[in-house]
Amino acid sequence: MSILRRRKGSAAKKSPNSEPQLDENKEKKNNQLQEKTNSNAANLKGNVNFNSKSNSDERLRRKWSCVDNCCWFVGCICSMWWFLLFLYNAMPASFPQYVTEAITGPMPDPPGVKLAKEGLTAKHPVVFVPGIVTGGLELWEGHSCAEGLFRKRLWGGTFGEVYKRPLCWVEHMSLDNETGLDPPGIKIRPVSGLVAADYFAPGYFVWAVLIANLARIGYEEKNMYMAAYDWRISFQNTEVRDQTLSRIKSNIELMVATSGGKKVVVVPHSMGVLYFLHFMKWVEAPAPMGGGGGSNWCADHIKAVMNIGGPFLGVPKVVSGLFSAEARDIAVARAIAPGVLDIDVFGFQTLQHVMRMTRSWDSTMSMLPKGGDTVWGGLDWSPEEGHECSAKKPRNNNMQTARPNGKGNSANATRVKYGRMLAFGKDVAELHSSEIERVDFKGAIKGKNLANTTCRDVWTEYHDMGIGGVKAVADYKIYTASSILDLLHFVAPKMMKRGDAHFSYGIADDLDDKKYEHYKYWSNPLETKLPMAPDMEIFSMYGVGIPTERAYVYKFGPAAECYIPFQIDTAAEGGDDCPCLKGGVYSVDGDETVPVLSAGFMCAKGWRGNTRFNPSGMNTYIREYNHASPATLLEGRGTQSGAHVDIMGNFALIEDIIRVAAGATGEDLGGDQVHSDIFKWSEMIKLQL
Repeated sequence: MSILRRRKGSAAKKSPNSEPQLDENKEKKNNQLQEKTNSNAANLKGNVNFNSKSNSDERLRRKWSCVDNCCWFVGCICSMWWFLLFLYNAMPASFPQYVTEAITGPMPDPPGVKLAKEGLTAKHPVVFVPGIVTGGLELWEGHSCAEGLFRKRLWGGTFGEVYKRPLCWVEHMSLDNETGLDPPGIKIRPVSGLVAADYFAPGYFVWAVLIANLARIGYEEKNMYMAAYDWRISFQNTEVRDQTLSRIKSNIELMVATSGGKKVVVVPHSMGVLYFLHFMKWVEAPAPMGGGGGSNWCADHIKAVMNIGGPFLGVPKVVSGLFSAEARDIAVARAIAPGVLDIDVFGFQTLQHVMRMTRSWDSTMSMLPKGGDTVWGGLDWSPEEGHECSAKKPRNNNMQTARPNGKGNSANATRVKYGRMLAFGKDVAELHSSEIERVDFKGAIKGKNLANTTCRDVWTEYHDMGIGGVKAVADYKIYTASSILDLLHFVAPKMMKRGDAHFSYGIADDLDDKKYEHYKYWSNPLETKLPMAPDMEIFSMYGVGIPTERAYVYKFGPAAECYIPFQIDTAAEGGDDCPCLKGGVYSVDGDETVPVLSAGFMCAKGWRGNTRFNPSGMNTYIREYNHASPATLLEGRGTQSGAHVDIMGNFALIEDIIRVAAGATGEDLGGDQVHSDIFKWSEMIKLQL
């Protein structure tokens, strides 16, 4: 303390005159110190910025990875896509046509424009009957997972819900496995009006082109009607649940009455052909099973039925779909990425869900092959025997009479035994039946397998078969059209129990038998009569010149104890010796979905003239359209396509329909127009007429 006091005292003795000088020196030193500090801070900041920039560049170079490359690539693609989309919307509407004409020459006028110039006008009302999967379906009641989807399309349109909530979508699109109707708490109903099936998805037309061309000659919504229905359920159940058949009857009667008594022209497509065949029997049958219209209803209300791509005798493609949930395209996808469609990816076993869903759709069973071995062939013969897959077809659509599709190497052609609709192994598909040892599967003992404990629980009826039942199916080795039905009864008894209540697949011995008055026979042309309407005309219009699935080579699938145990053997190839066999699928002439035999036989022979199936002798015509692919991408799906759906934009077909709607007859069109061997193949079928 004494020291502190002394220092304070000496400081106090300093002269007051020295204080300004000290303050000035102190301020000077402070300024110098501040300048030095600022200079050091600036240098430090520069060094920090330089080092930071160097480190940042190094870090960017170090972190640029494959993901960055992918994102950059996707960004470029998206930017380019939006730029091209902008140019497409900015360019004149006629620009694509201008470019196409510059490449291929002048394009013909659309049929509606051409026929309007000829003076044709709207005359007969037109009714459209869509096929399977092409009609829109919307939600009216659903479970909590479908919140916000009231009256939104679950089928058709953008299919956005398939990607957003796939399991919920499958749950709502499936039907009850016991009744074949709506599951509890779910109501899905068909969209009404022309918009129900004009486009399947944005930009993918179905009926839109035909509707637009009819409008060119004066048609509008008052004289065009889309007979939309729920294509998932059985034909008779569309009446039980929705009264759809009654609505079609009422609308046709209204159109005839408001058009001055002019009869309607009906244009069914695909499965809609079978649906309208059912309708023609229903409308004349007495109530309560039928519509009570009387035996003259069709004669009084229908001018012509112009069937497009009609699967009158069934479709082999449906067999593979119900048996293994696949067709040619799915089989190829499974071969490219084995197991991907089977494994549990994000909780969604694709093929298992597809099988469970589609097997609940009773309508698919309407397209199983009809007529058995009499129509489709047996172990060692088929009507298409001798078909040459590599034969060339003409590229025009103006032939009026039948001619063979060309002579080929008969030795190669006879190797194809189309009657063997399903064979386990390529060698089995080719051997003579006497060389094949088969074990009957019908008495095989089924048993539960471990599917529900070792795999994700997506139930299909294969889970109830057991390994013994699966092996028994393969040991039978060959299945023809007749034994296919036995096979499906064995592997899917619940599905076929529902199917047997609504459909039949045989050939009637006596059409006057009272049992054929039941609705289960009405969609089978071999077990029912056409209406007594001698002035009515029936057309069978379909594409040809495209390889179409006819028979399959199968094998055991991987992990058979867990998943679908069978799959198409895509390794089975025919090579140059048998070009009809590719990727495990035997092909024949058709429209890529329906073989010529199914689409054309009834109009070529079964209904031709006065037969027991056509007692009034109404005229029938075959109109085939040879497939020609579009010349450029700007043509879209083409104007000469013979493909099952794309044919709806075929100018020649549209012109034929418009001419009949405007008053022409089949004879006015030139009668039959045939490119295939349908008449030759029909003669191979020995059927009592």
